[in-house]
Amino acid sequence: MNSLAYDKSIELLRKVATPQGFLASAENTSNYKRVWARDGVICGLAALASGDEELINAFKETLETLAKNQHPVGTIPSNVLINEVGTEVSYGGLAGRVDAVTWFIIGVCQYAFYKCDVSFVSSHNSQIEKCLALLDSWEFNNKHLVYVPLSGNWADEYITDGYVLYDQLLRIWALKCYNYFVKSDVITEKIIQITKQIEINFMPHTEGEKYHERAYNEVDFQDFMPCSFSPSGYKTQFDAFANSLVALLNIGSTVFQKKIINHSVSLAKETRLGLLPAFWPPILETDEHWNLLKNNCKYEFRNYPYEFHNGGSWPMVNGFFGLALLAKAEEKKAALILENINEANAKLEFSFYENFNSKTNEPNGVSNCAWSAAAAVLLHQSLYNNFKILV
Repeated sequence: MNSLAYDKSIELLRKVATPQGFLASAENTSNYKRVWARDGVICGLAALASGDEELINAFKETLETLAKNQHPVGTIPSNVLINEVGTEVSYGGLAGRVDAVTWFIIGVCQYAFYKCDVSFVSSHNSQIEKCLALLDSWEFNNKHLVYVPLSGNWADEYITDGYVLYDQLLRIWALKCYNYFVKSDVITEKIIQITKQIEINFMPHTEGEKYHERAYNEVDFQDFMPCSFSPSGYKTQFDAFANSLVALLNIGSTVFQKKIINHSVSLAKETRLGLLPAFWPPILETDEHWNLLKNNCKYEFRNYPYEFHNGGSWPMVNGFFGLALLAKAEEKKAALILENINEANAKLEFSFYENFNSKTNEPNGVSNCAWSAAAAVLLHQSLYNNFKILV
């Protein structure tokens, strides 16, 4: 199964590789026939893992497309459409996409790391420095955590806003990647300060001045970091992507990271697919945040309980969970997650659906989704061919 699934995954990535970069899907769905920042970089990581020069070149072109269309203030496009009519650039829908900025920095540095090409980072220094200045300004209070609007990242129809854990972690990863090349004492100190604030505000029983002391004291912390907090309080759902990054980036104590891994493994076992839901538990119609969730969609509502961001299982997210398991020397558990990703991707004759209902196993979203294939390739090569990303 692994060999066939891997070959099918590479086949899909080749289908979405264009002269301008990776498209989000091979389906003729207008919003997905674009070069996306986060999708493109995740596909790019898979390209590097594969060693396939055609795919690696598509990654480079993805990064160049994003760089050429950076906004003067520093914003990286959420997505870019290039066709015979011209170029159409989007920096976000209902809100701007904070994670496009960090994924771009990560992408440039990962490509340069793989190619052993410092000049690739140097040639994008001005774009990266603009990105870093923009992230500083998005702190607003200059206290080291970026403030993210509702709909401001990959979970663009979910309820997270304010100090969103996922975005803080991506910023740390981006800074670490860039600092691998530039060796800046200022960036080193910034990484320390952001990490400190994450541990103070997202972990239980930590010393230090909290952003929101009253709200922090009301949280019943579990064996993971909550997904976000804002002036209105904490949202305590488990964010699988963010907590995988916590483990991958070694944030917090070893004991707490082990708790995250154990919680994640147990949760994945509870689903019929054997895959982590993106966020858990699902928000139901009777829950406090249902109206916030229901109204946060530009077109049709997709976040029914156990689907999409609201408890749905995404192969892409589970690819990063698998990398987190490998980082903690849990090879057998990572291999099981890969097997389950491949089984999900193989449904309906390898349709590579975007996500699945974690209760019924029914597919949701767009088929032939590129980053569903990318997750399989990235985890496969990391597990069986010792591919290493820069962290």
